Amino acid sequence: MSEARRAHPLWQLTLMRWRIFSREPSTMFWTFGFPLILALALGIAFRNRPPDPISAAVERGPGSDATFAALAANPSVQALHLDPEAAHQALRTGKVAIVVTPRVDLGSAPRTYRYDPSRPDSRIARAVVDDVLQRADGRVDPTVVADQLVNEPGSRYIDFLIPGLLGFGLMSSGLWGVGFVIVEMRTRKLIKRMVATPMRKTHFLLSFVLMRALFLVGELPILLLFAYFVFKVPVRGSLLLLTSLTVLGSLVFAGLGLLVASRAQNTQTVGGLVNLMTLPMSICSGVFFSSARFPSFMQPVIRILPLTALIDSVRTVMIDGGGVRSVVQPALVMLAWGLVAFGVALKIFRWR
Repeated sequence: MSEARRAHPLWQLTLMRWRIFSREPSTMFWTFGFPLILALALGIAFRNRPPDPISAAVERGPGSDATFAALAANPSVQALHLDPEAAHQALRTGKVAIVVTPRVDLGSAPRTYRYDPSRPDSRIARAVVDDVLQRADGRVDPTVVADQLVNEPGSRYIDFLIPGLLGFGLMSSGLWGVGFVIVEMRTRKLIKRMVATPMRKTHFLLSFVLMRALFLVGELPILLLFAYFVFKVPVRGSLLLLTSLTVLGSLVFAGLGLLVASRAQNTQTVGGLVNLMTLPMSICSGVFFSSARFPSFMQPVIRILPLTALIDSVRTVMIDGGGVRSVVQPALVMLAWGLVAFGVALKIFRWR
């Protein structure tokens, strides 16, 4: 590298950011180590294993012994034989998903299922328990069916989770690693001293953006290699396209970090602003569960969030093997966010 380029303010500022970063062990851990620990913990928690048995309570009373015996004989049901009050308490506290009140004979009141329809496990329990008891009563299915269980890379929860963690990590490190650091420098009067140097505002802000792009060189391969060798998470699409999307996402959140730090005067203010941005996106953008779970009237807003665009595009490439055409729309959403955020930050940024 020539002396002129080496002396350029942008190069010197970026080099300074790297030296500060590399001398902070805690920063290294939160950037590279924490995403791996989180992926390992969640991957183990949601690893592929046989489904847990359905928990069901049978109320004691006339005819309950036969009902309890039918459920207890089925390995997919964990049956409890309880008094009515104890069964009600177990359902209320979530210890069982459904309570069955047996019928005594054909002339008595019908068999009753008591459950909470808002709980997915209760609705599943209702279907499973009813199927077991109907078969015990002699039901014969008119159509023969067969189950084909799917358990392959790309269809598991860990395959869904890794792109979400990647996007979450880029958002957190971009907003906290840029926004918080700038405000901390402002409170320590370090930015004020830089005004006297031959440096433009653009060079100063761009150094943070470029540093985030350089961090990605380490973050992306470490997480992808860890996911592949530990959990066999595949990358079915183009690695070049995946890298391009993550670089774009990293720059977008670095730009948003610049924006929240442009006027904040203390770390409490910037911390509140960062949490105001990260918490809604962490919940709504599909990090740990699909954003499709939210009501339809919320979907247009969720679709234009930068984290949603990043995670959806990364999942499209990693899991579905999608190409450039399939990620054009989310890429444009991220590009728009990045340009607007950096442009506004450049305009309103205050040295003091």
